[in-house]
Amino acid sequence: MSRRAKKASPASGAARPTVTVCRGCCCGTSAKVPHLDNEAQLADLRSMLAEVAMVRRTDCLDACERANVIVVQPSAEGRKAGGRPVWLGQVNDPGAAADITTWLRDGGPGLSDPPDILDLYTFRPSRRVRHELED
Repeated sequence: MSRRAKKASPASGAARPTVTVCRGCCCGTSAKVPHLDNEAQLADLRSMLAEVAMVRRTDCLDACERANVIVVQPSAEGRKAGGRPVWLGQVNDPGAAADITTWLRDGGPGLSDPPDILDLYTFRPSRRVRHELED
């Protein structure tokens, strides 16, 4: 049995969903995804989701083979309803921000089903990678 103390979970989650946009070593670079204006994608997400979700930029999420990676985390209400973070990879279509926005305006993880098109992007990262994001 481990004697390490576990990190305490926050008493309540974020009131709104959180969208984490990877912009590390591969995601968000023209070398990896040359046909997409990566900064415009991030700006579009921020403007379209301004009233709906918190959008944050982060360094490498360690799923480089799936650049560009976006993680949609549920709101507190969505988590209570069973929602869990949804990992989206190869989000390299300029219209993807609109699909993500539609889903989050309807409630996001735990509260509404994503548009069918987002099924093309959904993947499950390794347990280690998921754990690092949740810390």
